[in-house]
Order: sequence, then C-alpha cells, then structure tokens
Amino acid sequence: MLTIISYNLNGIRAAIRKGFLQWLATYPADIVCVQETKATQGDVDVTAIEALGYHHYWYSANKKGYSSVAVFTKLKPTNVIYGTGHKQSDFEGRVIQLEFEKFTLINAYFPSGTSGEVRQAYKYQWLSEINTHIDIIQKKQKNIILVGDYNIAHTEIDIHDPKGNKKNSGFLPEEREWFTSLLSNGWVDTLRAIKPTDTGLYSWWSQRIPSVRLENKGWRIDYICCSTPLQQYLVDATILPHIIHSDHCPVLATFNL
Repeated sequence: MLTIISYNLNGIRAAIRKGFLQWLATYPADIVCVQETKATQGDVDVTAIEALGYHHYWYSANKKGYSSVAVFTKLKPTNVIYGTGHKQSDFEGRVIQLEFEKFTLINAYFPSGTSGEVRQAYKYQWLSEINTHIDIIQKKQKNIILVGDYNIAHTEIDIHDPKGNKKNSGFLPEEREWFTSLLSNGWVDTLRAIKPTDTGLYSWWSQRIPSVRLENKGWRIDYICCSTPLQQYLVDATILPHIIHSDHCPVLATFNL
C-alpha cells in the first residue's frame, strides 16, 4: 500500500512548534506533500525529518517566508523536477515534481485570488499554465498524482455556504469550471471517488473567527487527484479535520501499488 498525505502547513516552522513532526511520527505515511512552508530547507532542522525515514525535497520562493512547497518521501524518486518553467510560478516556489518507477507525483500550491484583481488574474493564468504542464507530462506518463492546495472549492458540497460565497475567489464559476474540465480530461478527485456525496468534508477554515472551525464552516480546497489509470488502484481517501497544526488539515489517499 502507498499512503500519500497533502497538507498546507501555513508555515512549517509554526506547524513544527505545534507538534507536526510528533504527529507525523505516529502516522505512517509513505509520502507527505506540504504546501506554504514559508521556509527553505536551511530554516528547518531536517534531522528530525530524516529520523522518521524520509528523503526530503524543497522548492522555495525567491521571496523569503513566502509560499513554497516540499515533499517528504520514504520512497526514493528516480528524478526530481523543480518548477514548471513558468517564471512567476517558479519565482513563488509553487510546483515540485517527483518521478517514481510506477508513477509521477506533482505537489502544487495553487495561487489565491483573495487579495484582489491582479492576483485573481494571475490565478487564471496559472491554471492555464498548469494545464499545459500536465498535458506535457501525460504524453510521457499515464500514472500521475496531482496533490496540493488548489485554492478552489469545486462543488456546492465542498463549501459550507455556497450561496454566500458564489462571488468570492475560490468559488467563482470560472475556477470551478477549470476543475470540472480537469476531471473531464482524464483525472479523478480521489475523495469523491470514495465518498461521492458526503457533506461537511472540509480542509480549510478561516482563522478570522475561531468558532468557524469548531462549527465546521469550512471549504474543501486541498485535493489529491489522480489520472484515471490509477483509479483502479485507489483503496481509500479521506480528510483528517481533527489534526490541527494549521488553518488547513491533512488530506490523504491510499493506493494499492
């Protein structure tokens, strides 16, 4: 079995202070993909990560303390590719790709458009660019797993208040249409493959009002998607809302590979 976790840590150093590594020691994941580390490898005591049996790979933004992704894996990849070749995305440290014998893993931190029109426009540009990147990979590899913080709630059951958020970034029609198009182009939302109609499955809660998480007024914006040839190997997918090191929670999928 292969268990993959995706987790936006909203700052890996803060998450470590809140017990992230101690929790990881008790949860036997084979691959852990983290987003928004807001750090470089040099900012973290990696000996604790290595002690858990993980190889680790980091792709950090040029801007200190911003964005950035990393992957901790007990399986050693055959190749690691940093970035997509798109200047702004790579400047912000948004995508790292690991190639294994049986599959390719892409860990991505999709941009948010909540800060205004300029970033929303960039978000649409980024979605177009990641489509191009994925299309290139699909010509070489049929087994692909795309994990990360997509910053999009796909359907109405993926957000606590669809009516009230219909004009907000993260639930805009164009963003949701991009996600629908992705799934119609040979991809599977692993959680919905296992739990197609379950409600209340959220992975992010606003920190502005502490009671929001207690009341489970959240959004599902963190995903593990796989290319359709891998769906036959999907065993389980779920979220872990009781795990609190961030304003997000871990999401996971298990494959029989």
